[in-house]
Amino acid sequence: MGNSFCFASELRAILASGQVRPEIDPTALVEYLRFQTVYAPATLLKGVQLLPAGHFLTVKEGKIETTQWWSAEKQLDRQERSPEETRTAVRTALSKAVERRLVSDVPFGAFLSGGIDSSAIVGLMAEVSTQPVHTFTVTFDESSFSEAPYAAEIARRFRTEHTEIRLSPQHFFDLLPSALAALDHPSGDGPNTYVVSKATKEAGITMALSGLGGDELFAGYDHFKRLYRLQQMSWLNVIPRPLRKLAGTALKTFSPGIAAQKIATLLAAQKIDLANAYPLQRQVLLDKQVRSLQSAVGSRRDSPPCPLPTANLLSQISLLELSTYLQHTLLRDTDQMSMAHALEVRVPFLDHELVELVLGIPDNLKYPHTPKQLLVESLGDLLPTSIVQRPKMGFTLPFAQWMKRELREFCEERLAYLGALPYFREEAVQQLWHDFLAGKPTVTWSRVWVLVVLGDWVRKIFEPLRR
Repeated sequence: MGNSFCFASELRAILASGQVRPEIDPTALVEYLRFQTVYAPATLLKGVQLLPAGHFLTVKEGKIETTQWWSAEKQLDRQERSPEETRTAVRTALSKAVERRLVSDVPFGAFLSGGIDSSAIVGLMAEVSTQPVHTFTVTFDESSFSEAPYAAEIARRFRTEHTEIRLSPQHFFDLLPSALAALDHPSGDGPNTYVVSKATKEAGITMALSGLGGDELFAGYDHFKRLYRLQQMSWLNVIPRPLRKLAGTALKTFSPGIAAQKIATLLAAQKIDLANAYPLQRQVLLDKQVRSLQSAVGSRRDSPPCPLPTANLLSQISLLELSTYLQHTLLRDTDQMSMAHALEVRVPFLDHELVELVLGIPDNLKYPHTPKQLLVESLGDLLPTSIVQRPKMGFTLPFAQWMKRELREFCEERLAYLGALPYFREEAVQQLWHDFLAGKPTVTWSRVWVLVVLGDWVRKIFEPLRR
């Protein structure tokens, strides 16, 4: 406003200053609908920007200058090592990363899902800590979502003081308004971290370590394999684009679902490469769905760039993961959800020395023939085979079931509010909801939940203006 400069750690503080009148940025709205978040420097509010990670900002004599002081892709560890030396270096770097994050004058603990990443962090904590590690995991009545047996196995192995947080639908429903209120910026993720953070703080813990970043750094997601194989299929670009589009149309006809729609979209692209394929892996609502939902579709920002100074394809994918999904969804949500309870969460896998080391390692040592192969081999016998070979579940909640039952009214209220806004077509919002309730394969719970969260957030932003 005028010549003033306003900055804060949250959008809410900027709005409270009175310097900015809330107005949705249509380009950022398209990005949120596509990726369940908005990438820096944009935010959902027009005229308000984020300072990108690894940057500092200087304001002097009315001029604003942003300078980058660190970036992973420019500071890779390119030292040549044998396979054995590489594994030793990874184990040493991760151990040091954990040890550095245990420097604390307050009680500390760890989030434990029983997966490779959180189990590795807990195991390394137990090696260097002079007191038993406190661990926390969320369990559900729906056994297919519960990782409690795996977490309990790790707790016994490392003799932790373990707490299971049993989450019923009613308990989650009671906490949900507070969890969403803690979101300064809407996101399709987050409430699960709110729940475990609350229980951790109530147990007297002030700082906790998390296994966030392990999947992104050590090729833990399935799409690392898919994108790696796609790179070896450059011959697809020789096929005329009309024929590729025809093949994609046939695939959608015979195999309706999100995966087929994404493949068809890629086949129709001008070029089949990482730059076009990666964003599809992280896209929530497809472009056709976004266009149908909006009354006036905003312009679309370019996807994150791919030209990186490394020949390692897996490292390129990791860099994209680190700079998009991890940074603007997982880390942002973890920070907001944990600090809502005054709990500090530290992430050893994102130690800058470890990141620089792993991103410089050749693909042949990282390719995931087995789950997170390089990480597991570097840890030696730290983790039992039952944990290393267990099916990947991820830390998620039984949303699909709850949204159709206990959370149905909650969702319908927020979708109705969203549909009434001038940015959306009400009938399209309701159609998406009915398609979800009917079990349509192209409308999974996550594609509706991003709208529910957005409706809740927009109402909190705009309702005060109507009073």
